[in-house]
Amino acid sequence: MSYAIIGFGHIGQALAKAFARNGIEVSVATTRAPESFASVAAAIGPEITPKKLAEAVKADILFLAVRFESHPDVAKALPTWKSKTIIDVTNAYGVSPDELGGLPSSKFVAQAFTGGKLVKGFNHLGAAVLGQDPNVHGGKRVVFLASDDEGAAAEISALAENLGFSPIKLGGLSDGGLLVQARGNSWGQLIFKDLVKFD
Repeated sequence: MSYAIIGFGHIGQALAKAFARNGIEVSVATTRAPESFASVAAAIGPEITPKKLAEAVKADILFLAVRFESHPDVAKALPTWKSKTIIDVTNAYGVSPDELGGLPSSKFVAQAFTGGKLVKGFNHLGAAVLGQDPNVHGGKRVVFLASDDEGAAAEISALAENLGFSPIKLGGLSDGGLLVQARGNSWGQLIFKDLVKFD
């Protein structure tokens, strides 16, 4: 299984730290040349490989960690996203429900990634918290996942566990997904809730 993080701002770097912490290799890409962020990637760890966008999107599982309005540009990198799982880490704060056609933000994003399986996740925490070790006082930091594809949700749940988090599945994008989305001038009820789960 291969992984890529598309977008290497604060959130992308926080995700990269989770991969490095667990010795899991991941590609990182932006619309810029890989050389422009190679030193930042190297500082996080040897598991982080800067690539061109066209190369990075060949991964099986991709974290979409770009600004919401940039997701169509990423989607154009492939003619079809069949057999790929996209984790939507974007937040559509400030984007009116009308612009989204009344859809939950992740359903809107999913339309751009033809054939792909979309999971909303890893977006409810700020970068500073997301980038920390998720082992907290003997518990594990929670990440919420929502998807209309049961198999994709299970796949990303397993990945979240491998990255040290405690995943909680919220159901589909139209119900659970609403709890972790931003849209217009409102945030879902679970956004910014830093929860730790104890077994």
